[in-house]
Amino acid sequence: MPDHHTGGGDPAHTLRLLWRRTEDGPRRGPRQGRSLDDIVRAAIELADREGLDAVTMRALAKAVGVAPMTLYTYVPGKAELLDLMLDALYADMPRPDRSGEPWRTRVAALAQDNRELFAAHPWAAEVATGRPPLGPGLMAKYEYELRAFDDTGLDDVTRDAALTFVLDFVRAAARSAAEARSARQASAWTDEQWWTANAPLLAEVLDERRYPTAVRVGAAAGAAHNAAYHPDHAYTFGLTRVLDSLTTLINPPPSPTHPSP
Repeated sequence: MPDHHTGGGDPAHTLRLLWRRTEDGPRRGPRQGRSLDDIVRAAIELADREGLDAVTMRALAKAVGVAPMTLYTYVPGKAELLDLMLDALYADMPRPDRSGEPWRTRVAALAQDNRELFAAHPWAAEVATGRPPLGPGLMAKYEYELRAFDDTGLDDVTRDAALTFVLDFVRAAARSAAEARSARQASAWTDEQWWTANAPLLAEVLDERRYPTAVRVGAAAGAAHNAAYHPDHAYTFGLTRVLDSLTTLINPPPSPTHPSP
């Protein structure tokens, strides 16, 4: 389970921050020399460089050049900050007009947009969003992505479920890709070097008579990808299957006709 999740702060305060409705009364504490947007951008940059665990209020205060206590005049804590960070990422996502394209093309494009978001900001895939940050960035993203299913005949509940299905696949693929990348970075060997060095021992212990299917298929996949796992192939294969499954929902095959007795 992810260690980080949205919706962990005070909901009323978080929503006011997300929608920038925070100028309702006198402000306590030192005069602010930065904007809330500056703080959020600095937090995103810190997470991009060092990971989400590195984003502490003290570290962020140092990054923006303010005293730690001053930072609390912008945002109450990391829980609210995380919602603001994700919403800012969502607000910056591209939203080209794809209304004239087939639905499969539109859905594949939104999947790729989210994949690129996670590639640029890997920490975002680690955040559980069961209680999403209902800010302007998320709402614009949701509105745009739902429209990828226009003219499909899906009812509203099914449209929402179909979008969730696609996004859950992309998030899972992004997490798997990040784990593979982290493993490669932590190793002194490339995948090819590792397999070459261990091939003699593997040939001894992986008995083709005991594991005939595993050995055959594993060897074929390894030769094709030069590794045990290839994130790009896994993503392309998986997304095609996701789209195929939605096709059976959107354009179901005709029911077989039975001759009259």
